[in-house]
Amino acid sequence: MKFSKILVGLLIAATSTIYAQDKEISLEEIYDGTFRQERLQSLQSLDNGKEYLVLNRDRNANTTSIDVYSYKSGEKVRSLLNSEDLSEISGFQGFELSEDEDKILLSTELEQIYRRSSRGIYYFYDVEDKSLTKLSDNKVQEPTFSPDASKVAYVFENNIYTYDIASGEETQVTTDGEKNTIINGVTDWVYEEEFAFVRAFDWNKSGTHLAYLKFDETEVPEFSMDIFGQDLYPSQQVFKYPKAGEVNSEVSLYTYELATEESEKVDLGDYEDFYIPRIKWTQDAEILSVQVLNRHQNNLDLIFVDAEDNEAEVVMNETDEAYIDITNNLTFLEDNSFIWTSEKDGWNHIYLYDEDGDLENQVTEGAWEVTNYYGYDEDSKRIFYQSTENGSVNRDVYSIKINGKSKKRLTEKEGTNSADFSADYTYFINSYTSIENPYEFTLHNAKNGKLVRKIKDNSALLEKEAAYNFAPKDLTTIEINGNELNMSMIKPTDFDKNKEYPLLMFQYSGPGSQSVSNSYFGTNDYWYQLLANEGYIIVTVDGRGTGFKGADFKKVTQNELGKYEVEDQIAAAQKLGARDYIDENRIGIWGWSYGGFMSSNAILKGNDTFSMAIAVAPVISWRFYDTIYTERYMTTPQENPSGYDENSPINHVEKLKGDYLLIHGGGDDNVHLQNTMRMVEALVQANKQFDWAIYPDRNHGIYGGNTRLHLYTMMTDFIKEKL
Repeated sequence: MKFSKILVGLLIAATSTIYAQDKEISLEEIYDGTFRQERLQSLQSLDNGKEYLVLNRDRNANTTSIDVYSYKSGEKVRSLLNSEDLSEISGFQGFELSEDEDKILLSTELEQIYRRSSRGIYYFYDVEDKSLTKLSDNKVQEPTFSPDASKVAYVFENNIYTYDIASGEETQVTTDGEKNTIINGVTDWVYEEEFAFVRAFDWNKSGTHLAYLKFDETEVPEFSMDIFGQDLYPSQQVFKYPKAGEVNSEVSLYTYELATEESEKVDLGDYEDFYIPRIKWTQDAEILSVQVLNRHQNNLDLIFVDAEDNEAEVVMNETDEAYIDITNNLTFLEDNSFIWTSEKDGWNHIYLYDEDGDLENQVTEGAWEVTNYYGYDEDSKRIFYQSTENGSVNRDVYSIKINGKSKKRLTEKEGTNSADFSADYTYFINSYTSIENPYEFTLHNAKNGKLVRKIKDNSALLEKEAAYNFAPKDLTTIEINGNELNMSMIKPTDFDKNKEYPLLMFQYSGPGSQSVSNSYFGTNDYWYQLLANEGYIIVTVDGRGTGFKGADFKKVTQNELGKYEVEDQIAAAQKLGARDYIDENRIGIWGWSYGGFMSSNAILKGNDTFSMAIAVAPVISWRFYDTIYTERYMTTPQENPSGYDENSPINHVEKLKGDYLLIHGGGDDNVHLQNTMRMVEALVQANKQFDWAIYPDRNHGIYGGNTRLHLYTMMTDFIKEKL
């Protein structure tokens, strides 16, 4: 589960105001984007490494274009395609280039299914002859070119199809697909949400074979949600959702040979109750790599499958006392040696293995984390990555030789740096931010990090904010339970150390997450400015279980989600409450999703510390959440009943003393409304008074129309009344 995603880019609003020296603003301005940072449009590098593509929309003309820009100058060079030149469609929503860049898949009429999945009507465009061809009259999923762009594979109604571009012939690869029973070529709900991928098929290098996963959902329990909508009678959304300890889909691997039009099941070995979180063809067209993970997710085999005879061989094994994170970092070199990232030495680092799976060398090492792997340049033999070498709240971009030598820091400014590299690693666009600097974008030479040109900054935002005299966001640490924890604090602009202020704490605390970083205001920070100028101090503390400080710090919460994280929040609140300028009797806490789980536990287990809590879309019992996320950290309820129950807010409702606001979306397919309803019933039966709100049909993000405006107005009013 990636709860932290919903906390990125929240659009919030309320009717309260911030009073500043020169100007008064309302959160309606924040909601309508008055203080939104300018960002770069999503771009795609062309293979020449000197140019990139941007999808542009002309809303007045209702047209879409794919335009080519020069890295070096930033100027538009030409248009690859403009929908005004197409008679068949007026515009498109997205695109994908073939490997040779001669054909383009265009997506139209997209409709969302779950968080990452969608279906739509697709066309492919021939760049040379400028022809446009409709792929299918049906709305399909995950269309993907073969390596030579002669074919497209896609999924329709849980079956895989291939389309021959030259002949227009469609071939059905699988025939047993059926809703809520058999899925071919795309993932089920829990794989999509927790392993973060949808397309479960892959072309080999020569385009002669497809590898694909089949999910048998027959025995997976169904979950249903009432959708109230606008009709006289509500509808019902029903889908397969395996809760912790329940039956998962039975997953199996197949290879399909296009010449014979035959599929063959791959015998991976004597595995029981396992996951296949990744499949990927190697540089050898006959060798498929498969990652097989046990249900506890602490034993991973990397398997090579020979497509000629479907023989499977384990080439590498990794184990962990807690769990192994799944990534997309596996990179095969021309000789089929491969790059891999792992926490096996206690910190996340980069490793090189030979084509037989034997370790050649550890490329990076040290008491810091590789936080992003950008890729490998065959020409320079250099790996590009992002890390915390300059502190856990900071990020810098580096390159290093594949032998672990000649490391270069490519970024200079302290804060959060992230890179987007050109296809040939000639250039990278650096995105930089810090607590004092909104995002700025610059182009650099990837060889040495030297600045090529400035692209865009947010100086206009700083000028606009100057009129409001916002309080700074201070980054410090606080010693709690033997650890130096990262902490951020926003005080009122007119802070007086001789006064006492109420304290509002925000936290998320999910495994491996980070809420305290050297980065500029997010949208919630503007809300915190409102609260600060109403006389509140706002603090965030990243306790044990959060990320980027080593595996031991992150994995200490194993089998006990909600124990050590809550202890740290309570202890931090008590230590802060002892400061002369904080009123220890007016300490509140709030959070969303995992953070709602935390804030609920905090006001119950820390009932003498916290006088107020807000929980938005909270997990109330891990028994209600899905298998892959929950069991990664908790094993199953059958194996670890005390871990589930002793840290569940639902089992501590009798301890409630303070003011508690519980909020949920009625259409949340992720953290189900069931959580809040069970908590409500427990509180009622304990005769505990509380406040609560349900937003009909809203999902885990609780947005749409005026929903965010209403939500943050309600939370603001609750804080001002109760804290």
